[in-house]
Amino acid sequence: MVPSLSAGPSKHPALRSASTKGTEVTYFGEVTEPPDSPVDEESCHRVLRALDIIGARWTGPILLAGARGARRFKEYRALVPGISDPQLTLRLKQLQSRGLMERTVVPSTPVQITYALTPEAEELIAALRPLSHWSERNLPAHSEE
Repeated sequence: MVPSLSAGPSKHPALRSASTKGTEVTYFGEVTEPPDSPVDEESCHRVLRALDIIGARWTGPILLAGARGARRFKEYRALVPGISDPQLTLRLKQLQSRGLMERTVVPSTPVQITYALTPEAEELIAALRPLSHWSERNLPAHSEE
């Protein structure tokens, strides 16, 4: 049973099973929803899909390179140290297919290919800023781990 959202706090009996990687978990008890809860199950799934996109290796540094002004393949490679050419090519194509990167072919000799962040990518980066601020306050620096 999926609880509906209501104007005030509500309690719903919960007996729910979930299976993840072969492990089944059953929840017993009551689920209390805060008033005007903005999160429902579908929203949760959308957030998980968004985290899958930004959590893919190299995606964050590539988006950051685009935000810093990279336009050509060589500029992305220079701003994302450690990434191989095939991996950068793959990630740029994936970001393009997700609507986060725009690829433009400039007909010239030699042909020029440029990449730019889409408005959706810029919106995603803006949405990640609060998460970045939270991590600065609550997580140790990478060298401290």
